[in-house]
Amino acid sequence: MIKNALPSTELTLRDFYYDLPEERIAQTPAEPRDSSRLMVLHRDNGAVEHRVFRDILEYLRPTDTLVINDTRVIPARIIGVRTLRSDPETGKTVETGSSAPVELLLLRQRENDVWETLAGPGKRAKIGDILEFGGGALRAEILGVAEGGCRIVKFSVRERSATFFETLDLLGTMPLPPYIKQKLEDPERYQTVYSKTPGSAAAPTAGLHFTPELLDKARGMGVAVVPVLLHVGLGTFRPVKEEKIAEHEMHSEYIRVTEEAAEIINERRAAGGRIVAVGTTSCRTLESAADENGTVRPVDTDTGIFIYPGYRFRATDALITNFHLPESTLLMLVSALAGRETILDAYRTAVEEKYRFFSFGDAMFIV
Repeated sequence: MIKNALPSTELTLRDFYYDLPEERIAQTPAEPRDSSRLMVLHRDNGAVEHRVFRDILEYLRPTDTLVINDTRVIPARIIGVRTLRSDPETGKTVETGSSAPVELLLLRQRENDVWETLAGPGKRAKIGDILEFGGGALRAEILGVAEGGCRIVKFSVRERSATFFETLDLLGTMPLPPYIKQKLEDPERYQTVYSKTPGSAAAPTAGLHFTPELLDKARGMGVAVVPVLLHVGLGTFRPVKEEKIAEHEMHSEYIRVTEEAAEIINERRAAGGRIVAVGTTSCRTLESAADENGTVRPVDTDTGIFIYPGYRFRATDALITNFHLPESTLLMLVSALAGRETILDAYRTAVEEKYRFFSFGDAMFIV
């Protein structure tokens, strides 16, 4: 039974707070990937089981469909300098002669070489300014300012033989969350083993626990593994600032569900199988693509779906996820699926049992 003591319209940010000792925040990924701990949460009665992630095969059924997000994290953090700036009086650009650093965090590709970014400091990234990275190997023109102060930037690559993403691979760094203080020795450990399509500013971290062998064993049981796509951007990790959570608006993120993926999901669910979302991004993609009857449609669009208690799930039957930050939209999503009080009880247990939290932390399977 899902327990939500408060109506969704009355829920406040404080209703999703919990105490977390800093030492419980994982700084490095588990090795091997599937050696993470796994809490199995039964939402019908709130019971929990403590397992290891590779044990998840014992909880999967041959008729299940694992829906994975095959996005790939790009080295989205780049640091350069402003070489030209716009003269507001003449409209002409003049050289700045500045060596002060400017940092861009790429969030979302709008079209071709035009991206939505976060800029810091913003005063060095005004409309019309030209930024250079890697001594001019990559240039960025600030085209505009969007929601939340995001800069709309058009990139150009100096070397004609190099693509934008190839140049970014040389100049950029992996955008690890600020609560991870230790250096990541192998950038691939912040990628899922099935990452494919570049475009995310953060990893879909629930998928980090899977190994190729574990996925093969699941397929061998009869489980279907179906990819969808959500490029993780500001919408996933932007903090909620409104006191009443119903007033929060999500930043839009790009999603894609192919005709083939939709067909497999719909056929297997119609035959009685469960749809198991691997991560909140896969869940948000499924729910964005599903109609009122739970039929998943092919989509190639943006989503700003915000899932919090009171939401009726259409296409997600179970969820594999990590342990999320207090007062985050991700914690609100899992609370919508299992019940706020059930989730907070499980999180208190996880703290007591010394689970590892956040991106490189342990996993939860909500069934």
